[in-house]
Amino acid sequence: MNLNHLNLAVSNVVQTQQLFEKYFGLTAFTSTSALAVLADEKGFTLTLSNFKKELAVTYPADFHIGFVQETQAQVDALYQRLTSDGFVIDAPRKFHGSWTFYWREPGGLLIEVLCFTSAG
Repeated sequence: MNLNHLNLAVSNVVQTQQLFEKYFGLTAFTSTSALAVLADEKGFTLTLSNFKKELAVTYPADFHIGFVQETQAQVDALYQRLTSDGFVIDAPRKFHGSWTFYWREPGGLLIEVLCFTSAG
């Protein structure tokens, strides 16, 4: 069984949708200010919602989503794109058997970008 759908409550659906499209290659096939439905090439569906027009969404401190890359170079390239576009992010580092960085996007959602380097 595969996890192939996730809904995230976000404060700004349109802005968050644009970030997922630009940096993570997702494609929107439905989009309003209250709901966006995005998908990737492997069949994963991500919905972004804000039905109650919340101004802020708060997740638990360690909650995050991740985008696993195949190589360290891909992690580094995405880090460079994000920082070149003005986002302030700590540099990638070795952590828990991966090469990784964490980014808190403007709406507050924590995103990890990583590639696995070892089992430890």
